[in-house]
Amino acid sequence: MINRIKSMIPERSFIRLLWHYMRAFIAALINGFPARKLTIIGITGTDGKTTTVNMATHILKESGIKVGAISTAFLQINDDIDWNETQKTSPSPFLIQSFLRRLAKEGCTHAVLEISSHGLVQGRVNHIYPKVAAITNTSMEHLDYHGTIEQYRKDKDKLFKMLKGNGTKVLNADDETFLNYSKIESDKTICFSNGKRKVDSTSSPQVESGKYDSTISLSDIKTSHASSSAILNIEDDKFSTFHFPLSISLPGSFNLENALCSISCAYAVGVSIEKSTEALKTFKGSPGRMELIDEGQSFSVYVDFTVTPAAYEKTLSTLRQMISPDKRILVLTGSCGDRMKEKRPIVGKLCSELADVVVVTNEDPYTEDPEKIIDEVWTGIDQSQCKAHRIFDRKEAIKFIFDNAQAGDAVILCAKGSDTTMWTKEGQIPWNEREIARELLMTIDN
Repeated sequence: MINRIKSMIPERSFIRLLWHYMRAFIAALINGFPARKLTIIGITGTDGKTTTVNMATHILKESGIKVGAISTAFLQINDDIDWNETQKTSPSPFLIQSFLRRLAKEGCTHAVLEISSHGLVQGRVNHIYPKVAAITNTSMEHLDYHGTIEQYRKDKDKLFKMLKGNGTKVLNADDETFLNYSKIESDKTICFSNGKRKVDSTSSPQVESGKYDSTISLSDIKTSHASSSAILNIEDDKFSTFHFPLSISLPGSFNLENALCSISCAYAVGVSIEKSTEALKTFKGSPGRMELIDEGQSFSVYVDFTVTPAAYEKTLSTLRQMISPDKRILVLTGSCGDRMKEKRPIVGKLCSELADVVVVTNEDPYTEDPEKIIDEVWTGIDQSQCKAHRIFDRKEAIKFIFDNAQAGDAVILCAKGSDTTMWTKEGQIPWNEREIARELLMTIDN
């Protein structure tokens, strides 16, 4: 009955938002406002949030700090990890607040929270009192909810306004939002950059003099199919510069950017750069995030949570750099139902431009007709640039790709990541792409 009433009220109406805010307040109240007992790091952004949260949590844990985390993938208390069965980046405020209370009771001093734009608008993360607010990047996503990219970015800034002038902002100096977010009041601002733009107050129009306290950037970036490295450079407000080697067991320069964001967050709560880079040497990655699936096959296979056009572009471009010029990229793609339809042909276009073999298949159709979703992705594919196939059954589509992959090729299975279910019109059905990939790889003669 309540759900029927809610469906009749516009999503961003005063009444609906009041309902959300009341739930968040009650959740915090009955749990004793547990966030006040913790140092909270909140991380938002379009892509890379889960990996960045997991990296930051790993750094703090390896530095001797008792820490917990909430991410799209799982809930963590030190070494104890449970899957996030809701599959929501920011779950209900009752789950968030009860989990924070549990962290405090078990002696944790810090918590790292992955925060979605929906969670910010709907107040699910109200009363978390972050000490550090960070953003990975922003690009076109969730416009079915936010309306415009400008509103989407504006909704993201709610996290920084939660600092209320206290604490530290961690900003991506390479992102278009940097200048606007840098103007939001805070005690300190830490900038990070992939090194393509020099970030200092004397030479960059992106940064106003005196608006930041430290800049962390990369140089000499190298990446392979299973690891990445760079030189990390940190410049403080006195213009002293220090250099540290950075190495992670993950492919792609975008994962180095995730590492930069996580290191910046740890630095904001007192963990040295040296400790952070040392800790990341033992970080094994996040489930379903550019996860290498190796069953002895002659080609590389990755399972990733790639869903946005920006993520497709980064991921496929990274794979192109990693393989020999005579080898191919084979991509499994699709699009989620009941979400931002305008990105579907864009995803198809990017795949046809950046991959050699494109297989479009079913992916979380929710209440929509899955064949129609496939049609809309298909309209963007330029078949003169790639070999394109449409195979409705996702498992059959994966098998087709594996059967057609050759030695030295790179296969990327996009979108499902670490999910353990698929959403259909009839509800959730079991689906574990990582396990299905392993199962199929063990049956091929390659």
